[in-house]
This record gives sequence, structure tokens and C-alpha cells, in this order.
Amino acid sequence: MKTAIITGASTGIGKSIAKLFLDKGYNVVINSANASNLESTQKELGHADRLASVAGDISHASVGKQLVETAVSRFGKVDVVINNAGIFQPKPFLEVEEKDLDRFLEINLKGTFFNSQAAVRQMLQQGGGAIINIGTVLVDHAIDGFPATAPISSKGGVHALTRQLAAEFGRNNIRVNAIAPGIIRSPLQAKTGVADADSLAGLHLLNRIGETQDVAELALYLAESNFVTGEIINLDGGHVAGHRIS
Repeated sequence: MKTAIITGASTGIGKSIAKLFLDKGYNVVINSANASNLESTQKELGHADRLASVAGDISHASVGKQLVETAVSRFGKVDVVINNAGIFQPKPFLEVEEKDLDRFLEINLKGTFFNSQAAVRQMLQQGGGAIINIGTVLVDHAIDGFPATAPISSKGGVHALTRQLAAEFGRNNIRVNAIAPGIIRSPLQAKTGVADADSLAGLHLLNRIGETQDVAELALYLAESNFVTGEIINLDGGHVAGHRIS
């Protein structure tokens, strides 16, 4: 039985990933900065014998350590870490203040960095594992009219970190990949000011937006594949591949 740690798992993509991994028989440790949401999600997901939770802001390195310690103490090991916790908010470049950039770098990049560091220490002792980061297609395919330089810069760091970790620890049987979603139906859309996520379907060749289940299924594949590493996989309905002419 394998054990997975999933950050940002109280809602949206993270919650869907946690549900699928539980359904597939994994032990799961979920995290969220919102303790109340996390408690509700833990009750909703059930599987009390295979599910643990750690509330805390992932930008603090101590939270990553606590997640690994919880996984090891409850379930004996850490096979998979999914760095899903993150924030995203559009703001014109000339209006971005230092505090804005710091916030994205601390949660998106620093959180992923130090959570991965805690996991790698454990995986080296075990003889391997898998890390899956969540990036964005906007790193490689910018959109005029959607100014988000600060969060995209932090996610660009996540993409770079993914490949570097894959190179550094491949010989230790630690696989590191990233999923770069397009527009996914989740609570994040409302938080970024998008009232109708389906209105953005035209950005994708498939002319629809993605679902959180789509991300969960790719995360499961990456968790279980033993020969994929160093990849940034676009999960975007064709957003990066081409354009539609309406």
C-alpha cells in the first residue's frame, strides 16, 4: 500500500486528487492552510484508517516536515508528494508591489521547494518515490488581456525546479514531474475574478474547460509510472498546441 501527501487538498484540484488516490487504495495525508475546510474535507472523504491531515501554510518549511513526519508515523513511508497548494491572482505588471510578488514566491515556489526537500530526504532513505508539481500552461503560453506576471513568474520557478530535481535525483529512483493545467473548473476561477469559467472554453482546441478529475487522473498516472521524469505535461485541451479561429 502506497502513501501520498497532497497539499492544498481541501477544495478543487487537490480534493479531487485525494479522493481518487483514496479510491485506488492509497494512504493519503492532506494539507490546507484553512483548518476548517480541511476538517470538513477529511470528514467528507472518509477512509479514516487511510487518511490523515495536517493544517498549515505550506510556505513555512516546518509544515512540509510535519507532513512527512505524519505520513511516516501513520503509514510508514512517503511514496508520492503532490505539490498542489498555490495561489493565483491577475494584476497588471505596473501595479505589482513587492508584497504581491513575495506572496506568490513564498507560497507557490518556496512552498513547493521546501515540501519537496522534506520529501526527498525521506525518499532517499526508502530508495525512491515520486514528486508531482502543479504549474500552469501560462508559463509557456502567455495571454494578452490576462496580466499575471507575479504568479506566472513563481510558477515558472516551479517548472524549472521540477526539471532540476529530476536531474539531481533520478539516479536515486526519485521521479519528478509537473502538470501544467489549462483552465480547470475549480474554486480558483472565482478567486481570480472569472465568474463563468466556461466562457474561456475557446482558449482550448477542444472548446471546453477541464475538470478537476482530469488533473487527478494524470497525477495518478505520474505517481504510478516508473519511467517518466523531468516532464512538464500540459493538461490544457490543446491550449498550447494551437488556436481556434472563431
